[in-house]
Amino acid sequence: MRTGKEGIRAIATTVRRGQRYTEANRALAARTAKQLDIPNVPRGNDSLEELRAAYGADAVLVARRGVLTLVTAEGELFFHPGMAHLRMKNLLLGHGDHLVSALGLVEGMNVLDCTLGTGADAIVESFAVGEQGAVTALESNPLIAAVIADGLAHATGDNYEMHAAMRRIVVHHADALTFLRTAETDSCDVIYFDPMFRRPLHESAGMNALRALADMRALTEETIAEARRVARCRVVMKERRGSAEFDRLGFDTIMGGKYSRIAYGVMKL
Repeated sequence: MRTGKEGIRAIATTVRRGQRYTEANRALAARTAKQLDIPNVPRGNDSLEELRAAYGADAVLVARRGVLTLVTAEGELFFHPGMAHLRMKNLLLGHGDHLVSALGLVEGMNVLDCTLGTGADAIVESFAVGEQGAVTALESNPLIAAVIADGLAHATGDNYEMHAAMRRIVVHHADALTFLRTAETDSCDVIYFDPMFRRPLHESAGMNALRALADMRALTEETIAEARRVARCRVVMKERRGSAEFDRLGFDTIMGGKYSRIAYGVMKL
């Protein structure tokens, strides 16, 4: 029953209440358990803490209102588009977006996002490349991949353009280097990396849960070399402004907001 980073032990279950979504929750928990090869545990009257103790689980995937929430001792992670809708609005108004500029995105481009995380950047990328473009997003942790992929596929709302962009994203549970090694040369236009900061810029229950399961390894020279082979136009990495990682990995162009704490390293190919 081990899955995730360093053998994270997980189970799937539902909320105790919520009659409106009872069948949808049960179906989602069952589907998720089968996908990840983890136990599908009937909720009954037990608390999540009691279930975690009974099954020796480090994480619980909970079906709530027909969507997934990942619960760990550090916090809860659920899909939320974050600032994606405001960033899309800025693009529509012609104000631009620092990530879109760094990637050099135009309609019809093919993007490989090697670090899906919460999915907000991938949504903006998908919107920028439009219906004729494509965004493939990789997530190395299967639990995070399950939560964010489910949200991208099923989250609803009244913002048609954002939800259309979300639905076009193809998510793979995969390690970036492993995926890149098997990818064809020049098979996408741009490749993006957003490695987890070793020192977080801000704390939240969702980010704490994400950090507890995320791949904290720094990017390697081999990963960047493979990315340079696979991408036709650019390889981009997000990091703290002034980070030594830019020089170490050979990113010679730095872009981003003048007063922002983060920046984008750009390799034009």
